[in-house]
Amino acid sequence: MRIEVRHGDIADQPDLDAVVNAANTELWMGSGVAGALRARGGKQVEEEAVAQGPISLGDAVLTSGGGLPNAHVIHAAAMGYRAEDARVPKTPGTSSSPEIIAACVRRALELAEENKIRSIGFPALATGVGGFPVAEAADAMIGAVRDYERRRPDTKIERVVFILLGDRAAKVYEARAAASASPSENRPR
Repeated sequence: MRIEVRHGDIADQPDLDAVVNAANTELWMGSGVAGALRARGGKQVEEEAVAQGPISLGDAVLTSGGGLPNAHVIHAAAMGYRAEDARVPKTPGTSSSPEIIAACVRRALELAEENKIRSIGFPALATGVGGFPVAEAADAMIGAVRDYERRRPDTKIERVVFILLGDRAAKVYEARAAASASPSENRPR
């Protein structure tokens, strides 16, 4: 799997098979990433998601992309409303944790694999409305991708793209991705 980092709007990524929604456990699509995906994808995306909920923190569900340029949206519950929703503990003062974020990434990659998705785009989960620190989210997310890759060397997922709006977040993800790259990824092309 190749990890890429790019600046951009997650709702405008036509080269990706699927994008990930930074969801809550109820799967309502309000503001932030969810709002952007709902605005472009249409109410159908939210209706398909809510019909599968509520889900536990760290879990994810797959829907169509609706009016998005992507075939699918994976709704990953990186933040939640109820303590009983958690499969893993929250970090005090936030609505998420590194364990929840990593679980979301793993589950999203599993759903991608099961549905023959070759390229997937992630936002910085739980860092907006969820208030989770960007650097910790980057470590959890990139670590989960690398762990998945180690556990599934036969994966058919070709690209994992982190799509970030802000320069600061993009620089953090770029640095974390470079630090985690295998020697073959660091070779000049």
